[in-house]
This record gives sequence, C-alpha cells and structure tokens, in this order.
Amino acid sequence: MPDSRTTFHQQLDDVRRDLIRAAARVTEAIMRGTEALIELDLTAAQELIDGDDEIDVLTLDIEDRCFTILARQQPMAGDMRAIVTAIRLTSEIERSGDLMVNVAKAIRRLYGATIPVALHSLLRAMAEQAVHLYGLAMDAYAEGDASLAAALDDMDDRLDQLHKDYIQAILEIHADVRDVQVAVQLALVGRYYERIGDHAVNIGERVQYMVTGWLPEHAGAARLAARAANEGGEPG
Repeated sequence: MPDSRTTFHQQLDDVRRDLIRAAARVTEAIMRGTEALIELDLTAAQELIDGDDEIDVLTLDIEDRCFTILARQQPMAGDMRAIVTAIRLTSEIERSGDLMVNVAKAIRRLYGATIPVALHSLLRAMAEQAVHLYGLAMDAYAEGDASLAAALDDMDDRLDQLHKDYIQAILEIHADVRDVQVAVQLALVGRYYERIGDHAVNIGERVQYMVTGWLPEHAGAARLAARAANEGGEPG
C-alpha cells in the first residue's frame, strides 16, 4: 500500500509539472503571436498554428493520464479534487492555445493591411497582462495558493480595461481604415486576449476548488437552496 501511494503522488507531481509546461507554451505563444500580429508575419503565424498541435497533444496526454489515475487509484477527498482540477485545467490551457491560433489566422486575413501604430502598444500591453495573469494562475496552482487564486478575478480588471481602451482606439481611427473588415478583425483579436484572461481566472477558480473544495457556483447554489427552503416554509 505505501508503494502504491508513493506511485500515486509521483503521478500527481508529473501531471502538475506537465500542466505547468503546457501553460508555459501558451504564454510563449501569446508573446510570439503578438509580435507576429504587429508585423503581420505569415511565417510566424504558421509556426504558431503548428506549435498549437504540441499543446493539444500534451494536454490530451495529461487528461488521459488523469483518467487512468482515477480508474486505478480511486482517490478520495483532496486527492480526488487535485485530479479533477488537473482535468479541468487541461481544457482551460488548450482553449487558451486555440485563442492564439485565432490570432494567427487573423494575421492571414489582415495580411496586406497595416496595423495602426496607435494599436501596437495596446496589443503589447494586453499580451503582457494576459501572460502576467496566466503566470500567477499557474503559480497559484503549483503552490496550492487559494488566496492568490481568488485575487485573479480582481486582477483581470486591468486586462478588461486595456481591452476597452483598445476597442476605443479602433473606433477613433476607424475613419482612417479603408476596409471595415480590418477594423472587425482587429476588434476580434482584442476579444481573444480578453478571453485568455478569463481562462486564467477560471484556472484560479479551479485552484480554489482544489484547495478548499469550494467553487463560486456553490454560492449561487446555496442561495437557490435557501430561497427554495424559505418558499417551502411559507404558510399556504
């Protein structure tokens, strides 16, 4: 039995390490993809798309290993939450990688146009903030830090504001954009960065669940149960 538990915790450590590695590939893609976008570099865009296959393969492998651990080890309580959290994180990480693929595809659609200089600093700022949030989310996961995980939602406000500033900048220069499709594609790109921030916040929520057994949805469920109880207790 002790040998079995040692193997189990080694497997958990391996899963944690590989999730962090997959997330690091996403953050690398964010920065590389942003520069490729600003420069409208088709070669770099294709490299980004090809690189996402590696993220997909890695996250699928992690997910498969988690299900194998569940089947063979039948973990309980905190160990069960750790495995369930890892499974959910594979989805968050994989989807974040897909969003950078969307940025790469936008580069193709924008090729031949020009990214207004006024947007360059905002694009870089959104990318840096997305990477910052992602790094903190994975730090919270690696360290089991529920407090840091809970703080991510408020930290995401900075990226949300940058996104609003970015959209406002697009609207202000719209008169200088001959093809409305350029403005549309640029607006969509901003949404991709905002969504990456949302995935980082989701990771934080899953870390809170892993550590405490609580999710934000649980508060809503408790309120619904309380309302149902109050309505049921009222005189007919």
